Amino acid sequence: MAEHTARIIWERNDEPFLDKKYSRRHEWHFDGGAVVVASSSPDTVPAPMSDPAGVDPEEAFVAAISSCHMLWFLALAAKHRYCVDRYHDAPYGQMAKNAEGKTAVTVVTLRPKVDFSGENIPTHQQVGDLHHQAHELCFIANSVKSDVLVEPVFE
Repeated sequence: MAEHTARIIWERNDEPFLDKKYSRRHEWHFDGGAVVVASSSPDTVPAPMSDPAGVDPEEAFVAAISSCHMLWFLALAAKHRYCVDRYHDAPYGQMAKNAEGKTAVTVVTLRPKVDFSGENIPTHQQVGDLHHQAHELCFIANSVKSDVLVEPVFE
């Protein structure tokens, strides 16, 4: 199986540490060269100790599930000869106590809106089936204990 890696880098840079007011800002470095500024959530650790511009682990978790689901959905749509013009998702995660009494992202809800073109436009049922198949295949959703819900948006 493939191995996936990242480098997570945090440095104190002469700031005090033992007073617990140190910066939570850090960087995620990926093998393709992307560098993402990350931080604890300002909801958990207030600014300025958290960097509100940084991606926090909870929102990255939600985005990873959404991204994985989307990639599988696009592959399945292409396989069925449905031309996707745009895929937009506004996922969200809910924090709560899990069955073990620990704070966790207990539910992730995906809200994908997909626009199709061409002669072969899927029905709402077919789109739902594609989302179900994508969810079953998504490596990230298969790796977590959180419930992952998919609620397609139709207009």
